Amino acid sequence: MSNEFNQNQNNEEIPSMEEILAESVEVKIGDTVTGEVLSIDDNQVIVGIEGAGVEGVIPFKELSATPIDSITDVVNIGDTLELVVIKQIKEKENGSFLLSRRRIEAKKVWAELEAKAENGEVITVPVKSVVKGGLVVDAGVRGFIPASMVEDFFVDDFSPYKGQELEVKIVEIEPSENRLILSHKEIAAEKRKAERAEKLGSFNEGDKVTGTVARLANFGAFIDLGGIDGLVHISQIAQAHVNHPSDILSEGQEVEALVLAVDEERGRISLSIKALQPGPWENIEEKAPKGAELEGTVRRLVDFGAFVEVFPGVEGLVHISQISHEHIATPADKLTEGQTIQVKVLDVDPENERLSLSIKALEEAPEVDASAAQSAPREERRQNKPRKQNNNRRNTTSNTTSDEESGFTFGDLLGDQLKDFDFGDDNE
Repeated sequence: MSNEFNQNQNNEEIPSMEEILAESVEVKIGDTVTGEVLSIDDNQVIVGIEGAGVEGVIPFKELSATPIDSITDVVNIGDTLELVVIKQIKEKENGSFLLSRRRIEAKKVWAELEAKAENGEVITVPVKSVVKGGLVVDAGVRGFIPASMVEDFFVDDFSPYKGQELEVKIVEIEPSENRLILSHKEIAAEKRKAERAEKLGSFNEGDKVTGTVARLANFGAFIDLGGIDGLVHISQIAQAHVNHPSDILSEGQEVEALVLAVDEERGRISLSIKALQPGPWENIEEKAPKGAELEGTVRRLVDFGAFVEVFPGVEGLVHISQISHEHIATPADKLTEGQTIQVKVLDVDPENERLSLSIKALEEAPEVDASAAQSAPREERRQNKPRKQNNNRRNTTSNTTSDEESGFTFGDLLGDQLKDFDFGDDNE
């Protein structure tokens, strides 16, 4: 039996070295090979390249495309690995070729990223570092987000982004150049738009809201209502006239306002601060009763009088006939806009928000010299009767407009001075 075994063993052909070398796979740089893990140390892994009869070395940094703490986190002795040949090692103490497992993983990652880019998919990546010009991220391979593509608004300091995870879209990909450009800007804009629409829908006309003055403009103030701004037009800041919003408001100031309108289509909220303030004409009869003497400012001059502001938002009219005891052609003869004057309240109409004022009521009327007219001889007056009658007719006519404007008649002005005057008999 032993002889038979030895005979069979002798009959088996033992391959020569030449035959073994002929059957060996030729290993070239860039080839993908299979290797079995033979040994592991702190810095590298030794593998036997199948079909080549040679060994290769995998440096620690070429083991994984993602960060690892220990080699055994990804490989162990006896594992079979798919590897790519990086270069040939001339000193063959630790193997004949330098191999990489990381680059095999990267090839798969690049292929997956190209498919996602083609489909317009969104991917989530951690920010690894902040560099000049943008953010470096880990997408399985190194990716870069330019500063202009991080947000849809200007960012001065990117340091808070380190360690964050961002949703991004692939803008440009070129595996042969290890080039991967990503953008978070569009996603941030879409997210902000959706959040804004949701917040906008939570406001209704007539709501009372509290916000902070975000910024001031010539035409009004923008109020931050918690991630969404509302506009208070300059005409809605205060009951009184406002020259510029900064006269009343300051940035950072907390204010209460009333929602006037919500325009969801245009994404706008119109607010009013003055709507929550007491009206300037409220209790006007108590603040400006008939006969009261007030101080005011001339705001406007018109042909028929002057508008005087006596309280913020409350203007009264001084008719031209109530400006002076003297006859004046226009209010500008006596007054100027911006002038501070004293006035007396003649009448109050809260329902129609009207206030009639007088300046001359606070001034002493000049004395009328009536003795000169009565000292002339009666006969002279009779002789001049026709002329005086004509003059009376002419003066009556010429004073019609003045009487209408002033609100006083000719008879009111002369009173009882004419009741005993003899104009003679027209039939004489």
